[in-house]
Amino acid sequence: MEKISSNYIDNKENDLIELATKIWESPEVAFTEVNACEWTAELLRKEGFNVEVGVFGLPTSIRATWGERKPVVGFLGEYDALPEMSQKAETHKEAIEEGAPGHACQHNLLGVAHVGAAIGLKKEMEEKGLKGTVVFYGCPAEEVLTGKGFMAREGAFRDLDAFFAWHPGPINAVSRTLSTAVNSFKLHFTGITAHAGGDPHNGRSALDAIELTNVGINYLREHVTDDVRMHYTITNGGQAPNIVPDKASAWYYVRALSRETVEDVYERMIKVAKGAAMMTETEVEVEFLGGCYNSLANNVLADVLKESMDEVEPQKWTEEDIKFAKELEGAKTNSSGMLGGENNKKAYLYEGPALDLGGEAYASSDVGDAQHIAPGIMFITATSNIGAAGHSWQNTACGGMDIGMKGMLYAAKVMANAGKKVLNDTSIVDEAKEEFEKSMNGREYKCPIPKGLKI
Repeated sequence: MEKISSNYIDNKENDLIELATKIWESPEVAFTEVNACEWTAELLRKEGFNVEVGVFGLPTSIRATWGERKPVVGFLGEYDALPEMSQKAETHKEAIEEGAPGHACQHNLLGVAHVGAAIGLKKEMEEKGLKGTVVFYGCPAEEVLTGKGFMAREGAFRDLDAFFAWHPGPINAVSRTLSTAVNSFKLHFTGITAHAGGDPHNGRSALDAIELTNVGINYLREHVTDDVRMHYTITNGGQAPNIVPDKASAWYYVRALSRETVEDVYERMIKVAKGAAMMTETEVEVEFLGGCYNSLANNVLADVLKESMDEVEPQKWTEEDIKFAKELEGAKTNSSGMLGGENNKKAYLYEGPALDLGGEAYASSDVGDAQHIAPGIMFITATSNIGAAGHSWQNTACGGMDIGMKGMLYAAKVMANAGKKVLNDTSIVDEAKEEFEKSMNGREYKCPIPKGLKI
């Protein structure tokens, strides 16, 4: 395998690691990724890309392009952090700043790997005289599952013939997994306040309405398909036990393995809330926060990606890396990592061939929106200890040191190599599009973000 793109990524290693480190050190949550957006755009401009910032109605979005004609190959980057996940790059739990955000999903690595892939593929095209267009999409707010939906509503991703999307993780694997679609919404009930001891008969409790809604939703679980997941938290339950609360709110997610099922169950949940409002003589306001599609893996592109993962040299772990991961394994409070737990006590960092994952998963990603617009595939490379739980402080720690950086650079090389394959063999795009059309089966993407909804 020729290594033009991989060698160029190696040459740019310091720039890429510097960018990932800066984003890790300055974590910004959904829709506020001002620094990450600016720094990412700056590096892409330096590498000769035509860069647009603030496109598709989002101030921190990016569309960067290089090349001409078809095929158009895309890379979907993200850079938002999670609230209250601040953590030093240490093997014990210690926040840099208590209550501050942190990159517990390692999006500081995620965005930069796609930048590396884009500049690596550009170099390959220049050296080989390959025709085609490279597009980097900087996508805000994946953690609230609406960033790509907002972008898609304004026309993003429709230019792509094929795209690749990488996510940090504990293993190296192509993901053909079916993940869930989501709706996110809040219910706000308004009643009548009263003294809970002196004149409770004059009160109409908004909190009672919330609790009856939740009882109804829990009874609803028996009457939905097995793939449905419903979660909630009460965000405002009143001020004091001796006051009948006239205001109460709760936040809900509904997930399922298809967009259609999510929409159906969402409507049923709203009916439950309206029923609770009638029972308590309160009023209910629905605040729809947005939603996303289930994943739609393209097997043609998955095969290309798996071949690329097998061709590119994977991470080389040092004794220091293994020691760091081992100490994290001993410190973890659970073992929900993909290969963590009692069966893998001696496996601290993933080694071995890239896996090929299928089946179903009940997490969600707004990459599914893009996959319902153009053929696309996701994959994972190891950037943390095997037993690290999702959205954990261990992930934040690994994302700020060598373990995370090595997985990021491997991912960039894999994507650039896969992009080269697509440009060298245009039949791949034809086959990927044919599969995409069959998977859509006449359906069209209907953006789950209503026109009037703003960030």
